[in-house]
Amino acid sequence: MATLLHIDSSVFPAESSASRTVTAAFRDAWLAEHPDGTVVYRDLDAAPVPHFDAVAASAGSVDPAERTPAQQAAAALRTELVEELEAADAILIGAPMYNFTIPSTLKSWLDQVIIMGRTAGDKQPIAGTPITVVASRGGSYAPGTPREGFEFVQNYLEKVFTMFGAEVDFIVPELTLAHVNPAMADLVPLAEKSRAAALEAAAAKGRELAARHADSAAQPQS
Repeated sequence: MATLLHIDSSVFPAESSASRTVTAAFRDAWLAEHPDGTVVYRDLDAAPVPHFDAVAASAGSVDPAERTPAQQAAAALRTELVEELEAADAILIGAPMYNFTIPSTLKSWLDQVIIMGRTAGDKQPIAGTPITVVASRGGSYAPGTPREGFEFVQNYLEKVFTMFGAEVDFIVPELTLAHVNPAMADLVPLAEKSRAAALEAAAAKGRELAARHADSAAQPQS
């Protein structure tokens, strides 16, 4: 039975969040293709993980038997988050652009799961795991646009997940502010086109990854 790790980080509820709408389309398609699968869901806005701090950092270099209660709690959380990551057959992340980069809650989650010697470095337990990132943004930062150089969502996450050895794919709904920003009114048709393409791509990717796992599970074991 396959497991999908689904992470959302938008500060907005589903009905007004582009990234949540698109990740939901992926998840629904994945479950339709693989109804017996398991979805592990984390809403980092509703239940943010703590920032990586000195307590968590020091816990990694202290013998478990000698950790303080605070260090034990910090280490237990990191272990829980990493085990969710390692157990996933596919990973889905909603990463809207805030101030040119990812939400701080998503950065906190990454800081907790990036552990040298376990998830990063010579060991790569999630190498080859498909990660789909829904990188929504209010404007456009595509190559050739005036703000191309301000794109620090895909650039950053691609480097991080490549370090993990994962297979990374981006779905990018753009111009999401066109409907609410009068200055972008002329861009509404492009925004709607981008949204439709993102929803279609998410559903297709969800079906593809679920089917891929089903095909792999059906292969005879040697």
